[in-house]
Amino acid sequence: MTQPPQKRTQILSNTRGPSGPRRPQRPAAGATDRRAQPPRARRGAGRVAPQVRQAADDGTAREGERIAKLMARAGVASRRDVERMIAEGRVALNGTLVETPATLLKSLRGVTVDGVAVKEPAPARMFLFHKPAGLLTTAKDPAGRPTIYDRLPADLPRVMPVGRLDLNTEGLLLLTTDGELKRQLELPSTGVERTYRARAFGEISQAQLEELIEGVEIEGMRYGRIDANLERRTGRNQWIEMTLTEGKNREVRRVLEHLGLKVSRLIRTRYGPFVLGDSAPAEVAEVRQVDLIKFRKTLK
Repeated sequence: MTQPPQKRTQILSNTRGPSGPRRPQRPAAGATDRRAQPPRARRGAGRVAPQVRQAADDGTAREGERIAKLMARAGVASRRDVERMIAEGRVALNGTLVETPATLLKSLRGVTVDGVAVKEPAPARMFLFHKPAGLLTTAKDPAGRPTIYDRLPADLPRVMPVGRLDLNTEGLLLLTTDGELKRQLELPSTGVERTYRARAFGEISQAQLEELIEGVEIEGMRYGRIDANLERRTGRNQWIEMTLTEGKNREVRRVLEHLGLKVSRLIRTRYGPFVLGDSAPAEVAEVRQVDLIKFRKTLK
């Protein structure tokens, strides 16, 4: 089996502390754990919790931020999941149910989920995880297949994956405690580059790969600009490096299959300025706060 060319770079050479990488844990039962919790707050008769402002329909200046955004930033859940919690009547403010994710707050003081107080957001943290092939990027699989959380160490706060790598894709997966940061990094409009290396079987030329710089449409789906380069060929097997910014579902595999290639291995090597380097499968490293702050300032 053809081995990938060796690249002896490090995971952000400045992401490891003196004692080595800190290790993340599985999502702990916290504010969203419904077991052994006090009864839900009683639903008010159309009332909105005191001291809450609703988003104005006319687009006028508003105070505070949406509760769903604040809770996502605090690491309770993703913004979408928080909106679902609110719809299910699980979120309250000072004992009165919050009825809309458009509720504006200046802080999370008095906010509870299933009766458990939500803590104010701590500074965002980010971890680089070398995902092995054969793991799902999800918290739980109904079919019982292994997930990334089965391989993460058990001594870190609740972390959320930034985007997904499918079951058989390996390489760099970002994990963060901050739901808003997760959302920023996943949006195509943010323009954060992702780089992949694919081992593929078939015939392809550099000229064909360079045509992807204009994007390509496949079965009605438009894929944006892709910078693709043929790295090395052995017989009809080749390693191809591809850099893109959209990260649509199975994008690299679909584009290469459209070109008549069969992908046998796919590795994500970079996400923004963060690189996989020569880390071992299942290894985790934390990004230093100074580097994370500097990176966030570059996001649109």
